[in-house]
Amino acid sequence: MFLIRADGNAFTGAGHLMRCLSVAQELRKLSGNGEEIHFICADPESAALAEEHGFPAHSLGTDYQDMEAELSRWPKLVEELHRHGRRKEACPREEPAALLVDSYYVTDLYLQGLGGMGYVILMEDFGTHRYPVDCVVNYNAPASLEEYQRLYGDRSVDLLIGSSYVPLRQQFAKARGALAQEGRGGEAVCGAPAREGRGGEAARNVLVTTGGGDSENLAGKILERIYRRDMDFHLVMGRFSPHFEKMKKLEQEKANVHIHYNVENMAQLMLGCDIAVTAGGSTVYELAALGVPLLCFSYAENQEALADCVGARGIGLSAGAWHRDPGGTLERIGGQFQKLAADSRIRQACSRRGMALTDGGGAERLAGALLAGREKHREQIYG
Repeated sequence: MFLIRADGNAFTGAGHLMRCLSVAQELRKLSGNGEEIHFICADPESAALAEEHGFPAHSLGTDYQDMEAELSRWPKLVEELHRHGRRKEACPREEPAALLVDSYYVTDLYLQGLGGMGYVILMEDFGTHRYPVDCVVNYNAPASLEEYQRLYGDRSVDLLIGSSYVPLRQQFAKARGALAQEGRGGEAVCGAPAREGRGGEAARNVLVTTGGGDSENLAGKILERIYRRDMDFHLVMGRFSPHFEKMKKLEQEKANVHIHYNVENMAQLMLGCDIAVTAGGSTVYELAALGVPLLCFSYAENQEALADCVGARGIGLSAGAWHRDPGGTLERIGGQFQKLAADSRIRQACSRRGMALTDGGGAERLAGALLAGREKHREQIYG
């Protein structure tokens, strides 16, 4: 049984929950649909999103920022899930749960509390604190396995570190596979020199995506700064955005502005665009995997390392940290966008380097490693 503790609401955005859903889909696939997978969420809004993707979800009715307060609910919850699971003949002692936690509000006390219930996995983005867990996942490109090994020392902790574990959704893995068959993958991924990649054509379609919440309407501010009449702009509005009606009105006023909401096939939308402007996070990996030339910025501290890495490695252009310098970042977005739009050579170089960052198989690779880790944990405890 896998229990996945994550939230996706108007305050946190949907990124944490969506990447966990990618892992859950691969867990289900690798286990032949034999693995019990449940999402545990703080609020009904988050649970509803998990259920929409076909997984049972349970709302704790708690504050997502105060995770220690929910600890007392876990033992009874785990017991009930074991009792009512499909495999009723299994004894909970023989089937320890794997608990995947993805939240910035975890504490050592919280993770220690989960430790007695099974194999505890933490998905995190920083690598600055040694957590009391059995497994740590950090798929970000700047993450260093060597630094994690130094941080955790001789502890018997499974370390799944680096961009080979990027949990892209299945639609991106399939789209990337199709591109690889065409010979449009990076050398580091496909074992052969890349073709020219995307970006040789004139830039006509622009994607702007700023996350599921976007309470400040970054998408609208960016559009105003980079808007040109000779291009079509595709703005992805997250399910939790409070500015949806305002932007839909703008769409009615400008024929070359298109608002996309609840997009089912994001990979197809991305493939139809020549440039993307995005906040840091999982979207960077999705765009890179498809070879879409991108311009990114960080909107929170946890995105800074990736945004800097994108610029330093030439995967795309980086406009800096919006959360530290919103005005300056917006001005840099405007200038760098014009540069990217005008120079096909820069777009082609970004496309090639982006496709070398991830091969689209990270979710399957990660799910397989988690299943193996859980089994090793079981054997260590019960023999």
